[in-house]
Amino acid sequence: MRLSFTIALRFLKSGKGQTLLIILGISVGVAVQLFIGSLIQGLQASLIDTTIGSSSHITIVPANGKTSIKDWERAMYEAGISDSNIINISAVAEGSATIDYDDTAPVLVRGFVVDDADKIYKFSEGLYEGRLPVKKDEAIIGKDLALKSNTKINDEITLILPSGNVTRLEVTGLFDLEVSSLNESWVVTTIETAQDMLSLDSSITKIEMQVKKVFTADETAKDLAYNLSVNDVEVENWKDQNQSLLSGLNGQSVSSYMIQVFVLVAVLLGISSVLAISVVQRSKQIGILKAMGIKDRDSSLIFVFQGFMLGIVGAVFGIILGFVLLWFFTKFAVNPDGSPIVPIYINIGFITLSGMFAVCSAVAASLIPARLSSRLNPIEVIKNG
Repeated sequence: MRLSFTIALRFLKSGKGQTLLIILGISVGVAVQLFIGSLIQGLQASLIDTTIGSSSHITIVPANGKTSIKDWERAMYEAGISDSNIINISAVAEGSATIDYDDTAPVLVRGFVVDDADKIYKFSEGLYEGRLPVKKDEAIIGKDLALKSNTKINDEITLILPSGNVTRLEVTGLFDLEVSSLNESWVVTTIETAQDMLSLDSSITKIEMQVKKVFTADETAKDLAYNLSVNDVEVENWKDQNQSLLSGLNGQSVSSYMIQVFVLVAVLLGISSVLAISVVQRSKQIGILKAMGIKDRDSSLIFVFQGFMLGIVGAVFGIILGFVLLWFFTKFAVNPDGSPIVPIYINIGFITLSGMFAVCSAVAASLIPARLSSRLNPIEVIKNG
């Protein structure tokens, strides 16, 4: 085996042009695979963060004709201990209303335990003026709604409920969640204020939560529904409510995998063809080696070792080239503020897997010339020159 390795290394050194050509092919293949894979993963991570990063992944809602959840504290406790995948939980008391100013506009009153809801919706990060509501009859509103109603900090807004009741809330802050539909419709207040306004007594309308692994939210929701002892509730999850988004993400993943597979096939065929030519070119040397006593197995291993060495060197240079391509992309494909159009997602596991695939492909490609080498008859080769 050591002899086969030494001969393989010598063959690679003597045919520098072929060696560099194969290494270049492997490097380009790995770089393209790494670039496309990282780009798609970054795009998917960005889409997920934009659409559901600051929203509920799993929601417990009333069922069987009920409009509120009475035993919500027990439901929250059971949700909190049912699965370690669940990380943030918030009770919500919400209902529709109309804000009264020069004109009228529909709004959604959302009452929270503010500290709990802030972990999901990042109100404190989106707050650009004022503070979060902490007392009864305090609220924060979105930037678009504030502009539309000409409302400033410490102003009072008048809300008209469907029941005809009128409530006045003091605006303590203005937020921008970067979603216009939320900025122009949400009135965020304390849970006690919303319960009083909406005549919910001590009930709430839903329980929202987030999970660590967003793509397992449906499985976590099923487990949660099974474990809940509270009656007249059902458990929803974001995957069931965003089928079009999931279809788009799956389409991106499939296209990325197909491109990567075709790149690997092209690399494999290229290595195999070049090494097969190498067998023909070096048939005389191999014939002489066999005549000197080298076994068929050892002659085959010469090309397997060549494939292995070429794969390792090509994978290393390919990963370096892939990072260079990603760096150039982040520098030239940017938004007006200088941030990358698509954030690059660096996954060490994916990078390692790409390198291993390149090495395995190179070794697999070397099996054809290895088999050709083992079949060479030394007498015929030497006789025919």
